[in-house]
Amino acid sequence: MDTLRGLDDDRTGTDHDEDGNASVNDVGHDIGTDERRMHVRAYNHWVSLLGGRAYPAIDDLDPTNISDFGANSVLLDFSAGVENPAIRFLGRALRDECGLDASIASIAEVPSRSLLSRLTDHYLQIIANRAPIGFEAEFVGTRGNPTRYRGILMPFSSDEDTIDFIYGVINWKELVDAESQKKLNAEVDASLRAAPRVTPTAPAWADGPGAEDEINDDAETEADTASRAAASIAGALADQLLLAQQTAAAARAADTRTRAALYRALGRAHDFALAAAEDSEGYAALLADAGIKPQARAPMTPIVKLVFGADYDKTRLTEFATVLAHAQRHAVGVGALTALLDAAEGGIKGIVQAERAARRPAARPDVTKRAVARLAERAPIASIAVETDAVTGEYVLLLARAAGHGMLDIVASVEGSSALTDRAIRQAAH
Repeated sequence: MDTLRGLDDDRTGTDHDEDGNASVNDVGHDIGTDERRMHVRAYNHWVSLLGGRAYPAIDDLDPTNISDFGANSVLLDFSAGVENPAIRFLGRALRDECGLDASIASIAEVPSRSLLSRLTDHYLQIIANRAPIGFEAEFVGTRGNPTRYRGILMPFSSDEDTIDFIYGVINWKELVDAESQKKLNAEVDASLRAAPRVTPTAPAWADGPGAEDEINDDAETEADTASRAAASIAGALADQLLLAQQTAAAARAADTRTRAALYRALGRAHDFALAAAEDSEGYAALLADAGIKPQARAPMTPIVKLVFGADYDKTRLTEFATVLAHAQRHAVGVGALTALLDAAEGGIKGIVQAERAARRPAARPDVTKRAVARLAERAPIASIAVETDAVTGEYVLLLARAAGHGMLDIVASVEGSSALTDRAIRQAAH
């Protein structure tokens, strides 16, 4: 039985194939980082074809011209019914692996123990979920060898509403059986023990060439270990992104505005953002694969583009990025954002407003108000009778002309310009 990595299934456990052979679902150490990212790239390609629709149009898909993963893919056609979908395209690598020729035309003709059957067995689940689904497992193939595989199925439509096509991408790694691996390990160990030791022809001084070579050997070993660790982390990051993308696609494909689906997707996006912060190189590689540029001033925008798709509504993407920034500013932990959104007054809108308010610069002190208060304490220079509509205590700007002998002739009252009056008040209060 395979493990479906869709919607809410985050578990990693042990499954069994048709013969009862145990298999560990976590295939991270056997399928490399590039292969893991293949499914992220396949999902990104699916998102790039959405164009604002619930499902991409089948007319926009051309598997024959997808050099990245086309050879590992299959296209199923349900337009004539779901009982026995037709196979419209079968990639060369997948065809060769399964030993199939060009005559295969439907799912009914797929050999039951072939790698292709691991893809086609899931088509009813994707119709029920109405969103892309990833899966991974181990099984014993037709050649009798254990094989670990990882796949993703993505819905397509001919009318923007009905799922009548499914495009699947799968990658695999054939493993050596346990008994053969044990024998191989024993042979390698015996060979290493039997190999003659190389004796240095010159003294290995502590600061001489021998010591330097020893240090270099150690450094290479440490570098190899670091490289393997980095590859494992990068693979896990790609998996976490794919899980977040699947959750976002479920909300998007169903065109649901229910809080639960969207909050769950944002929660997964936040978890991915936390993981990406711990693996900057892996994150940069995922951005490069998706053709998304990092943004120093809006670091969460690339995150939501990766998860929800770069073609998603720009206003919504901005809101989602603001929610993630809020979670980052408040140090929200892994798996905690969904509950925070559930409890927040106003939900997403409320958090967006709170975050934007927190970003606003502090209000500048009202210097005009302070100037008015200072002028109110001053004694008038003179009092004259001038007809005006101003109320008591209100300031009026008068224009005067020097008349000689210390006299001023008031010639006009400047009204209707509060900005000019305020500026005069601030100047006079100095």
